[in-house]
Amino acid sequence: MPRYARVLIDRTGAREFDYAIPAELEGAVSVGTRVRVPMRQRVLTGTVLSLPETPAVPNPRPIAGVVGTRPLLDPVLLRLGEWIARYYCCPVEAALRAILPETVRKGQSGFKQQWFAAIRRLPEPPELDRLRKKAPRQAAALDHLAKAGAPVAAATLAEQCTVTLTTLRALQRAGWIVLTQENVDRDPWADEEFLPAAPHELNPEQAAALAATLAAVEHPANSKPLLLHGVTGSGKTEIYLQAIEHALGLGKTAIVLVPEIALTPQTVERFKSRFARTDAPVAVLHSHLSAGERHDEWHKARSGRARIVIGARSAVFAPIENLGLIVVDEEHEHSYKQEETPRYQARDVAVVRASMEPCAVLLGSATPALESWQNAIAGKYELLQLRVRADDRKLPRIRVIDLRMHTGRTKGPPLFSERLRSAIEDRLEKREQTILFLNRRGYATSLQCPKCGHVCMCPNCSISLTYHRAAARMNCHLCGHSERVATRCPACSDPAIRHSGAGTERIEDVVAKVFPKARVARMDADTMTRKEAYRETLGAFRTGRIDILIGTQMIAKGLHFPNVTLVGIVNADLSLHLPDFRAGERTFQLLTQVAGRAGRGEVEGDVYVQTYTPFSPSIQWARRQDYEEFAAQELGFRREWNYPPFTHLALLTLRSPSEARAAFCAETLARRLKEGMPDGVVLGEPAPAPLARVKGQYRFHLSLRGRTILRAVEHLRKVIEETPLPADVRLTVDVDPCQLM
Repeated sequence: MPRYARVLIDRTGAREFDYAIPAELEGAVSVGTRVRVPMRQRVLTGTVLSLPETPAVPNPRPIAGVVGTRPLLDPVLLRLGEWIARYYCCPVEAALRAILPETVRKGQSGFKQQWFAAIRRLPEPPELDRLRKKAPRQAAALDHLAKAGAPVAAATLAEQCTVTLTTLRALQRAGWIVLTQENVDRDPWADEEFLPAAPHELNPEQAAALAATLAAVEHPANSKPLLLHGVTGSGKTEIYLQAIEHALGLGKTAIVLVPEIALTPQTVERFKSRFARTDAPVAVLHSHLSAGERHDEWHKARSGRARIVIGARSAVFAPIENLGLIVVDEEHEHSYKQEETPRYQARDVAVVRASMEPCAVLLGSATPALESWQNAIAGKYELLQLRVRADDRKLPRIRVIDLRMHTGRTKGPPLFSERLRSAIEDRLEKREQTILFLNRRGYATSLQCPKCGHVCMCPNCSISLTYHRAAARMNCHLCGHSERVATRCPACSDPAIRHSGAGTERIEDVVAKVFPKARVARMDADTMTRKEAYRETLGAFRTGRIDILIGTQMIAKGLHFPNVTLVGIVNADLSLHLPDFRAGERTFQLLTQVAGRAGRGEVEGDVYVQTYTPFSPSIQWARRQDYEEFAAQELGFRREWNYPPFTHLALLTLRSPSEARAAFCAETLARRLKEGMPDGVVLGEPAPAPLARVKGQYRFHLSLRGRTILRAVEHLRKVIEETPLPADVRLTVDVDPCQLM
């Protein structure tokens, strides 16, 4: 039996301490076990990382206790946490904190318990007759339990028979029933009924892609990661479902990652329906669950009661055993990137976990990330392609509308060209549905004075305040600052101050005026505040109770509505001109994905793209829906300028309430990084971030680019440890950043 344990204490960064394993805990402590240990005058919680034969210090103190009955972290997840810490330049403890949800880390039971009653024996008929007269509610409870023939929740008896727990305890004392307390799952989908769905017949391209996936599931050690590139509506999800079914047949399990924004009730329903009558219940993990629901879904996976886990990026850490397949749907989505420490990319972590298990990993997208596409071109990934839509349905026709030609002469409101307005009118007459997309919420993007030019800015951030007309407020979408709408210019007191730009709230207002008979709904962060709002709105749209759905990128992905025959992209330029080398790629992906919502039924779809830059390569290639040509051109630019995927990038951000201190620390750090910098690593000069001030903090950027990122990160970690920063200066390190703002 091991006598010592090396424990990583929570909230201490990378500090590890050795403890003795007392005799009463022999056999209960192993790698991955959560333990309570003494630290000075307190008892803290930590994770056992290893079991050394000899301690690093003489006479270590004993472990105080064990959390749970078995390790919460298996060896693979522990190794994965160590890899995340090394690659993403963060403490191991931070990586393990991401792997274990807070509600699980607490070490308390956390399970919801409920009383259940069951018949032990029924009274003799004379005695039962006396009970009906003397205590009719007790008799009613006995009748209900007798009919049920199985344990019934006390809450159900209270509702149907008007009995209390005290009444049930009286029946137990009489020897007629048995009361037991059991754990009850807080299932967010408990009230939903999922009708079983049969597999669909595959076309030749789908069959070939599925065959390659099944081979990887059966022989994971000999397979590469699979990249499934399929046009929108080509049936990628059906391949996922049949591959998972095959993995389950082999006694294995599966994880399905879906972008948070696309984790809709429709997506969950599709998976739950396919496996509704199997012994493979589905656990769902995402940020909108309550703490209790997340706790129960996590333990459902860990206990083996759920053999499929579907969720957002953190589901890549699901504690599921005998893993056979990890699916990453919409693998290009930037929401797979964690924006807080540890700043991991879930797609890449999925590939690493798959190699550690080992298991098959399938990345799917109509517009793969250029990093994944380059890996496929270079032979690191196996490329599978679906070039046609399922059931031979046609891709939508995409028309680009040059807004420069419509400025000042449109008959309708300036937000819509005449062609888009007529197309919406036509769909309403045909009782078909329309989606209008604008990736900006609010009513107007700014308030500006026409006399002096003053723009109402956020006092904490380097952006203008967004006007929300319904709330009569001006809000900052970065820090949350809110203030009353200015009726006069704050600078010159002129009353003519007016709003400019447009958001989804204004689109909704204009649509309601132009099409008064249309049933309109809006989906953005302002309207989807209630937990059930998303499900209710999409349910109404699916059943035809909404004619026009207006929204931000939350309606761009993961939705399949056959009656949608028109998609209007109100302004395609919003993400195109950002100071980020991925701006063109992101615009192409978003336009292609939004366009893919049209024409998924029997009727061919149309897409109208309104833009002031119609000849942008991103817009033109999206119009032709030609990902390969776009990727070839964009990769040529990236190779020439030595940007990812041909190098790795690490972005350092220093922030402080003092602009001078942030700038000084950035320059000091840059100077020290230059000393001993590994060959082939390029260090950029310190400069203010594009968003120079956020939440009252001035921000400066430093960047490192190189092919050998691990060597660069090791050098970076050493320099950071040797460079103390002032108390009011914070440093964050983002390896493989998703955006440079």
